[in-house]
Amino acid sequence: MVNGHHIAQLNIARAKAPLDQPLLADFVAQLDAVNALAEASPGFVWRLKSDSGNATDIRAYDDPLMIVNMSVWESIEALFDFAYKTSHTKVMNRRKEWFESLSGPHMVLWWIPAATIPTVEDAKRRLDHLAAHGPTATAFTFKTRFTAPVEPLVGAIPGLNPGTRSPARPSGDLPVAPTG
Repeated sequence: MVNGHHIAQLNIARAKAPLDQPLLADFVAQLDAVNALAEASPGFVWRLKSDSGNATDIRAYDDPLMIVNMSVWESIEALFDFAYKTSHTKVMNRRKEWFESLSGPHMVLWWIPAATIPTVEDAKRRLDHLAAHGPTATAFTFKTRFTAPVEPLVGAIPGLNPGTRSPARPSGDLPVAPTG
């Protein structure tokens, strides 16, 4: 935890085929192992998942080939170490086999108060903000990072709730901030 905050991340991808097709078989076969690795990694707090155990069946976009990955970590360093210093990297290195290139950003980071869970809608707004304005304290990337706020966060984007329960069930025992 940094200044009472955790780092949230959203990563989106558009599959080259439906997930049940042979082209995506190697990707799908690695999901459980990569998700287990994330959950066992130092600094892991929470990840978006449905009853299936992953997020590939959560429809965040109208396009059925768009998939999302969203998680919360104690620090940017913990997330970076998982993403780039574990076997997760082997899966990432093959992403062009399975996913199309997107015209805009596919990943966004932002700070949230500890003990809260971001919503998919908030995460999508952060990604849109990054696409429209580039990296800012509201939405940024690994390459252009911003430090955790010292003051409590307030919604910097109209309509953004900085920490609410996601519609999908969280993993772990992380408390959820009340909405409203």
